[in-house]
Amino acid sequence: MESRAASTELAEADRTWPVAGERILRGARNWWFVGPGGLARLRDAHLTAAGTLKPEVEGRLRDAGLFSVPRVRAYSLTVLTSTDCNLGCGYCFQNTGQDLTGGNRPPRIAHARLTSPTIGSILDFAGRQMAAADLDKLRILLFGGEPLLNPSGCVELLARAADYGLTSAWMISNATLLTPRLARQLSDHNLDCIQVTFDGDRDDHDQIRVRRSHGGTFDAIVGNIVRCSEACSIRWLLRVNVSHLNRAGIDALIGRLAKALDTARCTIYFARVGDVGVGYGNDLLHTGELVATFTRWQRLALDAGFTVTRPKANRPCATCGSGDGRYGAVVSADGTLSSCWETAGKPDWNVGSVAGGYLPETATSQRWIGCGDLYQYEEDAEAIASFRDAVDADLLDYLAETGRL
Repeated sequence: MESRAASTELAEADRTWPVAGERILRGARNWWFVGPGGLARLRDAHLTAAGTLKPEVEGRLRDAGLFSVPRVRAYSLTVLTSTDCNLGCGYCFQNTGQDLTGGNRPPRIAHARLTSPTIGSILDFAGRQMAAADLDKLRILLFGGEPLLNPSGCVELLARAADYGLTSAWMISNATLLTPRLARQLSDHNLDCIQVTFDGDRDDHDQIRVRRSHGGTFDAIVGNIVRCSEACSIRWLLRVNVSHLNRAGIDALIGRLAKALDTARCTIYFARVGDVGVGYGNDLLHTGELVATFTRWQRLALDAGFTVTRPKANRPCATCGSGDGRYGAVVSADGTLSSCWETAGKPDWNVGSVAGGYLPETATSQRWIGCGDLYQYEEDAEAIASFRDAVDADLLDYLAETGRL
């Protein structure tokens, strides 16, 4: 039994997640234990006939720290700097309807833009929450809409957050508005990673991820990543959306991105698009065929020099994992609170404000949702979990096989 324990100290009871969330995955020639504190490779002899850990094996894994839940070290704050977006993607969960003209301008959540007074209120709120949780470090996610429709708000928020213990920040952006000068400014204020989405290879992407003013975005996104990579040290998290509309081109996408980008600074992951947009549906099912497709893409990406996101234990989200925003919060541009990024900017889902704090549980119980709760699938949760386990097990097999683990 080989184990890799995380080098984190044991947490105090009130600063750890309440659920360990360990996973046991069936690999091609062995089993994998994925715990909150690390990873272990197991053999058949380590498990019972029911596929559970034998008591003595569980004891050894606990002694090695693999069940130990990492200490919460920073408050996780998600801030929408703008609820507007310059793209008109039909599947966006922030659309409130379809573009009935057949164009690229679906109606969206109400306009709001982060201002200096609201930044002050947000940071004061975060400071109070951090004090209550005995945390002195802050991590910020810049979100939207498209956060770079308010570049000054992004920079000001990060600059002022330095007084509240900001240690790092990241952003989810479509990258069409990103410039080297702005990338340097953000990097100088502790932004270390930007997540950018691709919807398949160039032709598919340019049919799906379109500007509201019409026109594709693929070349602009890639060009901006290249130029900004030359200007600063920001890393890139590349999300590849997968649907029945674009799956055929993703092999070619991996090769195209590998030729254009510095793969050593890019992590990539593949995500089936959830059915959350108004009138949107994704026909892909979580079958064995899709498992084989995802595993092929992950291996292609690794061989091209990309990092691929590693399997993790099941852990609550920092922002929606507790009902009181103890370890994180999602704040819209007007200062209203939501339980999750999926409902930010939607008035029927507000759970409070940075000025007044969270509403009582009696008012928020029906509004407090977690990541993915609004996704709709034709399959049950067991089928989706089995798909994830199979893909993750193959990734661990390949990482071990190629000496990358």
